[in-house]
Amino acid sequence: MTPSPSSAQANGAPKHVLTTRDTIAIIVGLVIGAGIFRLPQLVAMNSANEWVFYGLWIAGGVISVIGAMVYAELATAFPSAGGDYSFVQRAYGRSLSFLYAWARIAVITTGSIAVLAYTFGDYASNLVRLGPASSSLYAALAVIALTAINLAGIRETKGTQNWLTVLEVAGVVAVIVTGILLVAPAAPAAAAAPAEPKPWMAGVPLAILFVLFTYGGWNESAYISAELKQRRSMVVALVFGLAAVTLLYLAINYAYVRTLGLEGLAKSQTAAADVLRHSFGDAGSKIISFIIAVSALTSINATIIVGARSNYALGRDWPVFGWLGHWHEKTDAPRNSLLVQAGVALALVIAGAFTDKIETMVNYTMPVFWFFIMLVGVALFVLRAKEPNAPRPFKVPLYPVTPIIFILTCAYLFWSSVTYVKGGALVGLGVLGVGLILLLVGKGRRETR
Repeated sequence: MTPSPSSAQANGAPKHVLTTRDTIAIIVGLVIGAGIFRLPQLVAMNSANEWVFYGLWIAGGVISVIGAMVYAELATAFPSAGGDYSFVQRAYGRSLSFLYAWARIAVITTGSIAVLAYTFGDYASNLVRLGPASSSLYAALAVIALTAINLAGIRETKGTQNWLTVLEVAGVVAVIVTGILLVAPAAPAAAAAPAEPKPWMAGVPLAILFVLFTYGGWNESAYISAELKQRRSMVVALVFGLAAVTLLYLAINYAYVRTLGLEGLAKSQTAAADVLRHSFGDAGSKIISFIIAVSALTSINATIIVGARSNYALGRDWPVFGWLGHWHEKTDAPRNSLLVQAGVALALVIAGAFTDKIETMVNYTMPVFWFFIMLVGVALFVLRAKEPNAPRPFKVPLYPVTPIIFILTCAYLFWSSVTYVKGGALVGLGVLGVGLILLLVGKGRRETR
């Protein structure tokens, strides 16, 4: 009999050690990644004007808070180290949870690693260029080097992670202070001919995908739900953490636009470095580029660690992926999972080298991501019906309106990602189709046995 995630944890259950303050720090660290230094360019490219640009970042914060309340009810009612993977399994059964685990290994986690790797590549190239394909080379080297560290069994200490997160937030604050207080506002762009104003909705369906990718990570908080001292800490941490992130994102984007202008931001792949260059010259640009490059490496490493463990769980749960469930005792690491994850991430990096790099990676991951997040929203209704007597320390306010808004938003984002990004989205959905075939093969083997 194949062990379930819950039975696999029986020998060593998570301990209740995290306070509300710890949880807020973790959530802020999960959400504020290197994306805020890179993806605003793509949002600016698809925004008709500054008001639309700022409105998109506010909308991203609101959508994230609504989704966080849905996750908070599920996480406080059913705390599990399996996170939303366990919610999907509990609500829909093993088959759908298999597809979600496959999506994480083939699309969601590996796509995120590729996006972060290219962010590292862009800013590392600002320090030392490696030729015309500098960003792609740095991205590949980051994936290989960090995977090698994990294969060797070297673990990051909690203190190191905290200090690197502080460094990352310091980079955000440095850009905000410089862009708002120290730099003169950008001069309006001189128009050679009267430009026809763009409809305000032009580009919004695509831009909101990049905004929400930048806000991404709050859903990963479900994986620490079993370690909270008080279940309701999740609610406070999610709401306050995301509110703080929204304010920081608005401030840094205001700093970008104030310094570079919306058109200038749309043309800049290293906006944070360009802001500091205005006040401190090349020295300021180099310093912030170094901070962001280190921050990206930190985010990549954290994603590699978490992703490899979820792949390992997939191997333990399903015989068809049993080889992923091998844990190397000497190095204390899931070596096969790490190697496969690195292989997929490198394939995405190579694909990005021949396309639009980060934009391609985001397009690849978004349809699959929003499809499964939508299913988690629906799981709230399913589990209220299946397990009505389960203790729920927190219930989503204004039920059922709030979760319905979240589900409809996810459905729109899924539709938008498929409609507007086309090629990359279809590839991501095709990979999910491969997972469906593997599921059928796995079921066939179990029935044969």
